[in-house]
Amino acid sequence: MPDIQNFITYSIFSGYKNLLAFTSTKQSLPTEKTRFTGDSPGIYTLNRELLAQKLGIEVTQLVFPRQTHTSCVAEISEIPECELKDTDALVTDKPGICICVQTADCVPVLLFDPEKSVVAAVHAGWRGTVKKIAAETVQKMISLYQCDPAKIVAAIGPSISPAVYEVGTEVTEAVQQSIPNPEHVIHRKPNGKHHVDLWAANREVLMASGLKPENIEMAEECSFTDNDRFFSARKEGADTGRMVSGMMLLP
Repeated sequence: MPDIQNFITYSIFSGYKNLLAFTSTKQSLPTEKTRFTGDSPGIYTLNRELLAQKLGIEVTQLVFPRQTHTSCVAEISEIPECELKDTDALVTDKPGICICVQTADCVPVLLFDPEKSVVAAVHAGWRGTVKKIAAETVQKMISLYQCDPAKIVAAIGPSISPAVYEVGTEVTEAVQQSIPNPEHVIHRKPNGKHHVDLWAANREVLMASGLKPENIEMAEECSFTDNDRFFSARKEGADTGRMVSGMMLLP
């Protein structure tokens, strides 16, 4: 049985018995700088073992891509023999495969089609967000599994909040050019600085892809301000640990 007492779970997925959906916190795994991929297995082996133990599964059931802020979405039909490089979203309809992404201020997006029994896990930093990786993932669900986006339910997990996510012109211009309704996403503060709402940005992208607003849950928990619970690259440095967000169809 899963032991996810210190994990974030999502009410939008709570009614489905055939689904495991979660985001870890600093309290979930007793390691200081939790990582799940790396150049050496020594970086992540223990962390994956601890995560699998908590989830009540075998470590071989976990699938992590090497994330590089792309818009690449990989279909997982079986456990990969090699690491998936330059990939930032995973999708599967196979029970028993736990697809995962890791974040530390970037946005984890979890997707589930209960009719087709398809799940997806997405890593969306600002670059992935403006590349519309969430939309690319929905399109992959449609093309591979004939999913109806109106039936897909989604959760936008803990990540940096618009209250503290101050950005420069490179980001604001990219958002204006790419994200639907950018006025809901870019906020000008009294000091003249701009803040971007990555939660709202990904919500806009999902709705433009056909998801219903009522089918999208936003955790609205900030990795930067709630640093006791979450890792934050902006606050702690890029070498800090990572949260993991995952989806698995139960056999």
